[in-house]
Amino acid sequence: MSFNISLSGLNAAQKDLDVTGNNIANASTIGFKQSRAEFADVFSNSVFANTKTQIGSGVNTAAVSQQFAQGALQSTNNSLDLAIKGDGFFVLSPDTSSLERSYTRAGAFRVNDQGFVTNALGDYLQVYDVDTTGSPKTVSINSTKALQIPTEAGQPTATDTINETLNLPASVTALNPASFDPSQSSTYNSSTSVVVYDSLGQTHTVTQYFVKDSNAATNTAGEPTNVWRVFNYVDGSPVDIAGGDSVAAGRPLTTTLVFTSSGNIDTSGTHGAGYNTTIPVKTEALGTLAAGSAVGTADSAGIFSSNVDMTQTLTFNFNNVTQFASPFQVSSLSQNGSTVGQLTNVSIGDDGVVAATYSNGTTNKLGMVALAKFSNPQALTQVGDTSWKESQDSGEAVPGVPGTGTLGNINSSALESSNTDLSTELVDLISAQRNYQANSRALEVNSTLQNTILQIR
Repeated sequence: MSFNISLSGLNAAQKDLDVTGNNIANASTIGFKQSRAEFADVFSNSVFANTKTQIGSGVNTAAVSQQFAQGALQSTNNSLDLAIKGDGFFVLSPDTSSLERSYTRAGAFRVNDQGFVTNALGDYLQVYDVDTTGSPKTVSINSTKALQIPTEAGQPTATDTINETLNLPASVTALNPASFDPSQSSTYNSSTSVVVYDSLGQTHTVTQYFVKDSNAATNTAGEPTNVWRVFNYVDGSPVDIAGGDSVAAGRPLTTTLVFTSSGNIDTSGTHGAGYNTTIPVKTEALGTLAAGSAVGTADSAGIFSSNVDMTQTLTFNFNNVTQFASPFQVSSLSQNGSTVGQLTNVSIGDDGVVAATYSNGTTNKLGMVALAKFSNPQALTQVGDTSWKESQDSGEAVPGVPGTGTLGNINSSALESSNTDLSTELVDLISAQRNYQANSRALEVNSTLQNTILQIR
């Protein structure tokens, strides 16, 4: 009997050494939770036994339970590295269509060749589907989906409006618009450019040349005297303004800006012949050029080729243009329209919302990182690779949103270290070793006693 008792002690000490050794081996494993060997004595009893003198039958390993205490967070440079500051678990799936779920605290994620976010083993990180505000549509484990980050976003949108805020210097020397030549800087006072998009998202450069009209000073009564002419070019080709003003044969029809004595745009209407000041200003179609027509005859320059919207026009809003005694200054020059955006950044907030930013200026909310918790996490079934699955004793996974209850917040660019305390484990290792030695000694003594008894006989 005593032999079996000592043998059970050896087995228990060995189990304790194994558990401690495993904790030490995983001291650097991301998301690892240390285990604890729990033992119970073995006591055999019967109806006719005297419990006052009954001796125990040894020791048994009651459980090896994992301790889900929070591990320290370590910062990284990868925005897809995630850590949970709380009791929640990340939700994983083996593929994009499976309803099988596993749970982990290890948040080292990456993007695979299809744009899905996975861990090193290829399990897919699950997220809740969200609306445009970032709020989850449904909070349910079975409704989660694999997180995919598209490398492109948006449909191309053709530019049709350009808004301008700028100042034209009042004191500059007036020039003759009929002599304008874009290749000669002496024939215009100022210029500026802006990028626009066609229907396929291709970029084009709009350049505007500003000429203070010297002919305005000699106008007849009733006609404006404070006039600027604006010549418009797209990709270096002249573009006529619909209903614009002609300054000379072969020159594009211009936008005419008339200013009041206070330096603001005069939008009262036509100021005599050749001074159409209707705002906003619209160009002719950029892709239509009638056969035999010429620039300066209310036709566009035929800039666009086939495959795009040939009827595209540009509308200029000059309401915020001024003429003050200050240098030429462009405060704002913006346009609508966009091209297909290329992925530039991925961010994950404390609330778990994954946002992708693209080169066209759009930001898409792709989902919210799904978290789950359990009523009895120590009863979770270990499946290896720092992952667990729910069991009957653990209870069902309770889904939740980051930042609610005890689930915890999401920390991006961070990983949760193993919660193994090496100092404590080394002490436990020494203790387990002593227990093993003591039980080994007890076994040796029992063996010696039995041999002695046999020799006496």
